[in-house]
Amino acid sequence: MREGSLEAPVRHPIDWKGVDFFNEENLFNELDRVFDICHGCRRCFNLCNAFPLLFDVIDESETMELDSVDKTVYWDVVDNCYLCDMCFMSKCPYVPPHEWDLDFPHLMLRAKAVKFKKDDVKKRDKLITSTDKIAKLASIPIVVNTVNAVNQNKTMRRLLDKQLGIHPEAVIPAYHTDTARKQFAKQSPQAIEVQACEETTGKVAIFTTCYGNYNRPDLVKDLVAVYQHNGILVEMCQQEKCCGMPKLELGDLEEVERLKNNNIPALARLVDAGFDIVAPVPSCVLMFKQELPLMFPDDPDVLKVRDAMFDPFEYLMIRHKGGLLRTEFKEEIGDVSYQVACHLRVQNIGQKTKELLELIPNTSVKAHERCSGHDGTYALKSEFHDISKKIARPIVNKVDKESTAVFSSDCPMAADHIASGLKNEKAVQNPMSLLKQAYGL
Repeated sequence: MREGSLEAPVRHPIDWKGVDFFNEENLFNELDRVFDICHGCRRCFNLCNAFPLLFDVIDESETMELDSVDKTVYWDVVDNCYLCDMCFMSKCPYVPPHEWDLDFPHLMLRAKAVKFKKDDVKKRDKLITSTDKIAKLASIPIVVNTVNAVNQNKTMRRLLDKQLGIHPEAVIPAYHTDTARKQFAKQSPQAIEVQACEETTGKVAIFTTCYGNYNRPDLVKDLVAVYQHNGILVEMCQQEKCCGMPKLELGDLEEVERLKNNNIPALARLVDAGFDIVAPVPSCVLMFKQELPLMFPDDPDVLKVRDAMFDPFEYLMIRHKGGLLRTEFKEEIGDVSYQVACHLRVQNIGQKTKELLELIPNTSVKAHERCSGHDGTYALKSEFHDISKKIARPIVNKVDKESTAVFSSDCPMAADHIASGLKNEKAVQNPMSLLKQAYGL
């Protein structure tokens, strides 16, 4: 509950096609207003690096107020915000409907969009946010072996750091030629009697995501296995591009719209055919649940997809409420250290992953609501990697102290980033993989 308000926070639509959105003078007036409020409050000092950076430059300025801060520093604050949304969702007492109407993440998004419009972004950042193009190239047979070898070679990683600014110690996942889509296509047709409940149809189309399809097809495979085991009819979204989250974080809103125009019509047709939609990565789910509806509030198909989009464990727990989840588990999991991903927390669905895993006999999930500091690309960048590790340190320290053998997070990228800092080795497993194991599949 926020101080001084009994009302739930609300998000305004993003008026990115409005006449003043890209007006830099107008933007800086709003940055002045919001930064001054943040300076007077400082509740977000322990979140991302954007806030400590802002507060430090104010404290080191001549007047120790915002009026004597060099405005060029504002862009550094913007660059250090990776749109986790935690300040808006968990800390800020001034979000709408408060009269100060403060939405720090979406102000940062606006600033990123202005910066991109001026072409004031690095070529590296344009490249690493083009996830579809990179993955398609990197997963080509023969090419994939070279790419994976380069990403694991210390000498080549130092060269990559020098030439592109990709930190040599940043975790880069392997690419796979045998993608999730290809693996699913090899399956025999399902013979499932579909059972609907109040909020679900029992028919699911999986939006594999770039990461799930090319980097971690095992996550999609496990998701399919668990859903089929629970009598859910599963299909793949046949026409799929990147959800747009990486380009959103870059500020390339026109590319976000282009990706939306590719994905939404196909997803809307699936919804019309009676399918619910699930994606294995929290950021991609959030993109369809929150960001696209706020960018395109008048697009009925965007809203239709929003209402049919689910987190994987959210969907299973809804089915459990309707008596449709199988709870005959064959294996115990034991104690699990679990990081609740920021983009999962923003969905306001509660800790459904923890709730479901704890249905497994003799299984305890120790949940931690702390940011990994990874973001989709932030931890990859040479100039931000050390900061990302610092942001992750509280969750790393907590997990290290726990006598658990398993560490898990719904976000596979966050899990790998946190695990790379652990002193006490733990098995890193996705929650869906743990559930599959418990079922004995």
